[in-house]
Amino acid sequence: MPDTALGPIENPTAGHSSLARSLTAPGLVAIGLGATIGAGVFVLTGTAAAQYAGPAISLSFLIGGIACGFVGLCYAELAAMIPEAGSTYTYTRACLGLLPAWIIGWDLVLEFAMAAATVAVGWSGYAQSLAADFGLKLPAALSGAPGDGGLVNLPAAGIVLMLTALLTRSTRDASLINGLLVACKVAIILAFVGVGVVHLQPALWHPFVPDNAGAFGSYGWSGVFRGAAVVFFAFIGFETVATAAGECRAPQRDAPIGLIGSLAISAILYVAVAAVLTGLVPYRELDVADPIAKAIDRLALPSLAIVIKLGALIGLTTSALTALYGQGRIFFAMARDGLLPRLFCRVDPATRAPVTSQVVIGLFTAAVAGLVPIDILGELVSIGTLLAFCLVCALVLILRRTQPDRPRPFRVPAAAPMAVLGILSCLILMASLPADTWIRLAVWLAIGLAIYAGYGRRNARLTRAG
Repeated sequence: MPDTALGPIENPTAGHSSLARSLTAPGLVAIGLGATIGAGVFVLTGTAAAQYAGPAISLSFLIGGIACGFVGLCYAELAAMIPEAGSTYTYTRACLGLLPAWIIGWDLVLEFAMAAATVAVGWSGYAQSLAADFGLKLPAALSGAPGDGGLVNLPAAGIVLMLTALLTRSTRDASLINGLLVACKVAIILAFVGVGVVHLQPALWHPFVPDNAGAFGSYGWSGVFRGAAVVFFAFIGFETVATAAGECRAPQRDAPIGLIGSLAISAILYVAVAAVLTGLVPYRELDVADPIAKAIDRLALPSLAIVIKLGALIGLTTSALTALYGQGRIFFAMARDGLLPRLFCRVDPATRAPVTSQVVIGLFTAAVAGLVPIDILGELVSIGTLLAFCLVCALVLILRRTQPDRPRPFRVPAAAPMAVLGILSCLILMASLPADTWIRLAVWLAIGLAIYAGYGRRNARLTRAG
């Protein structure tokens, strides 16, 4: 079957394979915040500050947020035009055909699964820190991945499996739980910022941009940009919002609100937390799985420390939950088109959730979370995300030319310069990542092409409107 581009898609699946449309704009904002405010603020802030940017990590988040602003506007236009499960995969399928769609879909598997695994490792760090406050400690062999001195990170794998079980229930149930947890974690983050401001040590911000240590990306301005590339993963949330558009009651209106609203709130919180964190603890000491817990411990406020660590656990829980949710919908969309076995797009008749897809993803992600160190995971997520974002910006330009009369409930203002700036921003950040990250991406995409050649191309089906 030829890899031709698809036209507008209205109803590509039969009723037994359709997802429930139960989400609203507040639910989408909560999904975006749930996905975005997680490992980026609770884990990678410390790692990126210690290894790359120093106190200027707040600038790294600002750069990442600006780049995401360009991309977020492009996502809003596409999500309102094509409100289906699958996000970038579905947009690419509609615009360029199945082979490019498979490539980006396979990239999204890397993005979402590695994001959930990264968050789970951070969750494990905070859970173990909180347990230690009560005198409980896991054996070293069960508390870290092989690269971190253990045999398996058991808490990280365990939380992934628990959240997978939740996601086999209805989307509405998961959305309500996510909304409650998001409200709690935002309140706790604001409490950390408020208390931290009172105890700031401004001397720790000097020098704000540490001198380069002799290698690209090791402090200096190159370190600021490498830090931005690494923490770019923190803004993955609006990808999940776009994926959820297929389950919105009024996607043309609600998707742009969810995308832009969650991005703006997240960026403000990230910059504030990064500034406070590096003003409480010397940045070289922040290369730990639970940097905010470390900062609170420095303040000698034990009751607040417990609250903050609980908040971090809540935040990381929602982030992992929404990443696993997004991956399930990507698998659903790819299986719907025959690129994966049809069992992945079957939905439970009672919950209307893609149970098989979610379970397989959960098992794979749990294994990765238990066995791979967090620094490798964070870099893999960032390069996968940046690649997807480049394509989203390009698709806006392509569709403006190929389908100029197609209804656009939301339009990117000054689309050409905005999309080009989005592409350039992502390419600059991708160039800032280490060479071995590019090698891992190339290997992953090569595996994906082999699967497409052996299964996807023979079984794919094109669905046209009408």
